[in-house]
Amino acid sequence: MSDTSTTTVGAAAEQDTIVLGENQYGKAEVRLVKVDRDTPRHRITDLSVTSQLRGDFGVAHTEGDNSPVVATDTQKNTIFALAKDGIASPEQFAMRLAEHFTSSFDWVTGGRWGVKQYSWARIPTSLTDDAADGEHNHSFVKGGTETRTAVVQRDGDEVFVVAGLEDLSVLKSTGSEFHGFPRDRYTTLVETDDRILATSVTARWRYSSVDVDFNAVYEDVRRVLLETFADVHSYALQQTLYQMGKRVLEAHPEIAEIKFSMPNLHHFLVDFAPFGMENPNEVFYAADRPYGLIEGEVKRAGAAPEPRAWASVTGFC
Repeated sequence: MSDTSTTTVGAAAEQDTIVLGENQYGKAEVRLVKVDRDTPRHRITDLSVTSQLRGDFGVAHTEGDNSPVVATDTQKNTIFALAKDGIASPEQFAMRLAEHFTSSFDWVTGGRWGVKQYSWARIPTSLTDDAADGEHNHSFVKGGTETRTAVVQRDGDEVFVVAGLEDLSVLKSTGSEFHGFPRDRYTTLVETDDRILATSVTARWRYSSVDVDFNAVYEDVRRVLLETFADVHSYALQQTLYQMGKRVLEAHPEIAEIKFSMPNLHHFLVDFAPFGMENPNEVFYAADRPYGLIEGEVKRAGAAPEPRAWASVTGFC
C-alpha cells in the first residue's frame, strides 16, 4: 500500500474514533431564602442557584467511575452552607462558590454558577409597631416583574461575570411610531405615528472587571434602562434597544458590552367602525402570540470579545 493510502486509512480511522467532548454537571435551581436578622429590620434575599462543575470527569462518562464526581447533592448543601455567611450580591455569591469548588477539588478546573434573585418589597403600613419610615420591618410583598440574574464562569484562575435582568415589563402609551418599512403583496400592517410600545426586557451585561460594587451598578443600570425607554421617542423597538444599551455603556465604563432580547408585545387598536363608533387610540387588544422578537448587542468598539463569559448563556444573538 502506498504512503498516501496509509495516510488516508489512518485519517479515516481517527475520524471514526469516538471521544468525550466538553461537559459539565451540577445541581440546578437550588431555591434559597436568606433572612438577615442582625437588626429588628430584617432583610430577605430570595435566590435560585445553579452550580455546574467543569474539569477532569472523563472516567465517570467512559467507565462509570465516580471517584472524581462531586455529588450534586454536595453542591446543593454547599450552596446552603455558604449562604449562612451572607449573600452580599448574586455575583459575589457565585464567585464564592466558584472559588470554593475549584480550590477544594484539584480536578475541578472551572465551571458555571448561575444565580437568579427575586425581588421583595417591604409592605407599606400606617402603623407604628414593628415599622419604620412607613414600612414594616419584617413583612414583605412580592416586588416588580423582573428577576435579577448573574452568571459567573471560571476557567482556571480567570473569572468572568455576566449580570442582568429578565422579565422587566415596560409600556409607553404614546411616543412611539412605526412607518417607512418596505411593503410587498403580503404586507397588511398599517403605518402609524402614534402607537403603544410594550416589551419585556431581558438584558445581560459583561463586566470587564470583578472589582465592582455589583448591587450599586445593578440598581443604576436598571434605572438607566427604564429612564431611556421612557425618554426616547421611538421610531422602532430596535432604535430604543440601541439607545438603552448606549446610555448604559456611557454611564458605566466597567461594562464592556450589553445584550438584549426584547419581544414586541403588540397592542392593536380595536375597530369600532362596525358599531358606528370612533376609537381615537383608546381601546386596544393585547396579542400575546405571535410577537416580534428584537435582539441585539451594544458594545464598545475597542472591547475584546470574550466568548468564555457567554458560554451557555442562551437566547441572544
